[in-house]
Amino acid sequence: MLQNSTSPALGRRQFLRSASALIALPALEALGGASASAAAATTAAHKPKNFVAIGSYLGWHQPAFFPKSAGKDYAMPAILQPMEPHRDSFTIFSGLDHRAPNGHKAWSNFICGNSPGSYSLDQQVADQAGGKTRFASLELATGMGEGAKSMSFTKQGVGLPTTIRPSVLYRQLFATQASRARTEYLIKSGQSSLDSVLDDAKRLQAGLPQRDKDKLNEYFDSFRSVEKKMARQLAALDQPVPEPDYKLPSYDPITPNLQMEAGTIMYDLMTLALETESTHVISLFLDGLGQVFAINGEVLKAGYHALSHHGNDPEMIRDLIAIERAHMECFAGFLKQLSEKKNPEGRTLLDDTVILVGTGMGDASRHSNANLPILVAGGGFKHGQHIAIDAKARDAPLLGDLYITLKQRLGVESDSFSNAYRNLNHLFS
Repeated sequence: MLQNSTSPALGRRQFLRSASALIALPALEALGGASASAAAATTAAHKPKNFVAIGSYLGWHQPAFFPKSAGKDYAMPAILQPMEPHRDSFTIFSGLDHRAPNGHKAWSNFICGNSPGSYSLDQQVADQAGGKTRFASLELATGMGEGAKSMSFTKQGVGLPTTIRPSVLYRQLFATQASRARTEYLIKSGQSSLDSVLDDAKRLQAGLPQRDKDKLNEYFDSFRSVEKKMARQLAALDQPVPEPDYKLPSYDPITPNLQMEAGTIMYDLMTLALETESTHVISLFLDGLGQVFAINGEVLKAGYHALSHHGNDPEMIRDLIAIERAHMECFAGFLKQLSEKKNPEGRTLLDDTVILVGTGMGDASRHSNANLPILVAGGGFKHGQHIAIDAKARDAPLLGDLYITLKQRLGVESDSFSNAYRNLNHLFS
């Protein structure tokens, strides 16, 4: 029960209590806390419904990622050579960034914008256009690094944990009857707890100043969002679980030096997740630290992270490019799968999916977050070109302007992303 819920003098450690939950209140002035638009969407005849974001923690070596010429007739750069068969299915962008701080700690600017750790692009799409799927979004990762990292962040700035074991993702997507029964029990328990907590909170609200009432309303909105996601999961428990014709390996390739093997399996499962409409939004984080790779049977000179700090050593750059090209070989396999799968209307899964590949690290050797290597595939865009932006121009667009275009293509009404307020529709449509 609440204590003195109508009194303006509330304790700093006030909680919302119910028979099954104890949840701390947000910071309110009454508890001693500190005080505290939309644009028309693009009118394409067909709107893709899926969004996939793939980010490399250690970046992509700029000179081997960006073509030397702009337009359509560019020579395929070294890292992207495995993508040659799909040239007409993707577009390369250079000269774009968020004007974000430099350093690895700011890496999450990739899909968060100028302020790392802000509401990420994938979660904006999931919240506004994700649709009624079994999973509002999936956050995945391959490889290992130092400490826990997040690529995706909620509206409240909470980093979402990633799934790194393919077997865990597989069980999530294709659960057994026993595990589904357990999930149903947990969801139902969670819903009843939220209901009782919200009743308690509404009684508290009557005795608060207006500023705190507004803050609690935001808090209630967050709870309602959780309830909707829970209801979506609960409803999905009664739906038939897809039975794919896919056999997992007998082990999870999660050791750092097996990152490419893990990536190949993750891309397979991502394809299945999209194909079965288990989700419309996926993020894949390509982590990395000290692992030493063997590419085509040749052990590389140093670990992945050390190679990213190459200091312009030609041999280290050669080995770094070999790793990044291997990542692109895995990604090319993903594009191939999506391009071969068609829906009843005859569109490929690739046409139905906007894919963003990039990084928040422009030059890992210097810890620079400028001029981020970016690639967009699928989604029904007119591809096959390198769009080179002059970042020094007075009216140079930001990476967020591209994201506005992507959101609009996905049916999200938006005229802003982070510090960007335009779009790139005039260059990319």
